[in-house]
Amino acid sequence: MNRLLLIDDDIQLTSLLAEYLQKDGFDVTSYNDGFAGLSCLQQQQFDLLILDIMMPTLDGISLLKRLRQTNNMPVIMLTARGDEFDRVVGLELGADDYLAKPCLPRELTARIRAILRRVQQPSKPQQHSALQYGALMINTVNRSVYVDQKLVELTGAEFNVLYLLTQNAGQILSKAALSEQALGRALSSFDRSIDVHISHIRQKLGKLPNGQYWITAVRGKGYQFTYAKTL
Repeated sequence: MNRLLLIDDDIQLTSLLAEYLQKDGFDVTSYNDGFAGLSCLQQQQFDLLILDIMMPTLDGISLLKRLRQTNNMPVIMLTARGDEFDRVVGLELGADDYLAKPCLPRELTARIRAILRRVQQPSKPQQHSALQYGALMINTVNRSVYVDQKLVELTGAEFNVLYLLTQNAGQILSKAALSEQALGRALSSFDRSIDVHISHIRQKLGKLPNGQYWITAVRGKGYQFTYAKTL
């Protein structure tokens, strides 16, 4: 049973979502205060965090920033409808996905399952668990990434996007395809999730010796990973 932590100062909504998720087979712990939720995160292990942005004591953005210093667990942000700035900031800080409030419990469950499937998918026997692209190495078993033998800390969503691009090296993948295959959901209007995730991946991987990024943006079409696999 997957353990979820839900942090939202809306007591009624928290109770409703927790009850729905528990009936759907999840083990849910909930808090209505950011500091209390952060303290729980520092003492216990969870499979996924559902985090509200607007909270009076410790807001979700500040909590996520602290969390990402030591923990790469999947995070879904709950944001006020139409508040694009907070959504983008959350993604830039390492959130895996977001939902506008009020959200449908069924949609939240679908997002949770999509993320957990990708993070917890069983490893398949394969000839090479380590994929090498020059200085970039991707371990498909423990989902780790290295550049020049140095560990690069990626979130689950970032790993999915990078892995999908490398598996289609040389091909241009549209943002819609990346969203559906890497994030497990259809791309909606004005959705900048893929752009933000790729921007984050670029910053973390650094540049190639020729000064270009590992991932190239193709205007009006999508993104492309062009480095050929060497192993």
